[in-house]
Amino acid sequence: MLSSIRRVTYPPRPPFDHLLSIADLDATGVDELIEHALELKARPAAVASLPLAGTSVALVFDRPSLRTRVSFEIGIQRLGGLTTTLAGRDIGLGSREPIADIAATISRYVDAIVMRVVSHDTLSQLAAAASVPVLNALTEREHPCQALADLLTLREHLGALPGRQLVFVGDGNNVCHSLLLAGAAVGLHVRVATPPGYAPDPEIVAQATATARRSGARIELSHDPWAAVDGADAVYTDVWASMGDEAEAGLRRRAFAGFQVSRKLLAGAPEALVMHCLPAHRGEEVEAAVIDGPRSVVFDQAENRLHVQQAVMLRLLRHPATRLAGRSQGRPERPTIARVAALP
Repeated sequence: MLSSIRRVTYPPRPPFDHLLSIADLDATGVDELIEHALELKARPAAVASLPLAGTSVALVFDRPSLRTRVSFEIGIQRLGGLTTTLAGRDIGLGSREPIADIAATISRYVDAIVMRVVSHDTLSQLAAAASVPVLNALTEREHPCQALADLLTLREHLGALPGRQLVFVGDGNNVCHSLLLAGAAVGLHVRVATPPGYAPDPEIVAQATATARRSGARIELSHDPWAAVDGADAVYTDVWASMGDEAEAGLRRRAFAGFQVSRKLLAGAPEALVMHCLPAHRGEEVEAAVIDGPRSVVFDQAENRLHVQQAVMLRLLRHPATRLAGRSQGRPERPTIARVAALP
């Protein structure tokens, strides 16, 4: 029986230094995180040893947040770490001072930085200048922690993922991008149905397709949601106007009118799980009877954000090779508390 989270170990192979994209993980890395998250969820008492005691994490939130903020704050604190949460306006992200200066400063105070920002370029700039691991908690390009929680949810409900069919109906947005990359890595078939003009980024699709060739997954794009959901194991949707697209809400409602995940649409996949990253607009992208129905796993997805993010933070902050990887890239080695105590 697991008595301490310290007994969870990873094989001696190069880990990720930052997690800015699902593509920063290979199939083995994704599988390890899912297995670790399952273990954490099954044995919550295992974190009683407070494996992140003595560490601190800055949470930088430039966009509104419920699930992301609460799951990171509570998850890190349960592991024994400290968090400080900053709004983008508090630090003038990219306006009050250069992003590189912000990264260099925060790196002197904390052991990791979690970023929820609009611009993926801002995230990349900050990660390039930081001397601690940086984690993407959402950008307009990707939402990797959400995709990992989604894979955990599918694993719980469907078992092994290779060969299963996930269908995403709606906007080819950041959540869609991360699902394409995550599914391709683990052999999960991903089919995306969007209105014309709202398909996922071709660069992401090409990247996912290349990964899928190695894993045996299929990546498919469609403009026909009725054909897309046929035989699906899970049907996923998201709001039609994501953060930053609010000005287009009226236009998008008209464009997406035939893409609601409804009881009629799901007739071709009556046993399919229903997924949504939340917040949801019932009556728009999803019918209330569907998201609140017996096949819905949306609140399992929400809960699983906590367990996945704990696994990710443990990987970033506890795996010895992670810190070595950072030093090998020329980052300054910061003395630990134990080393400071030993200084003359």
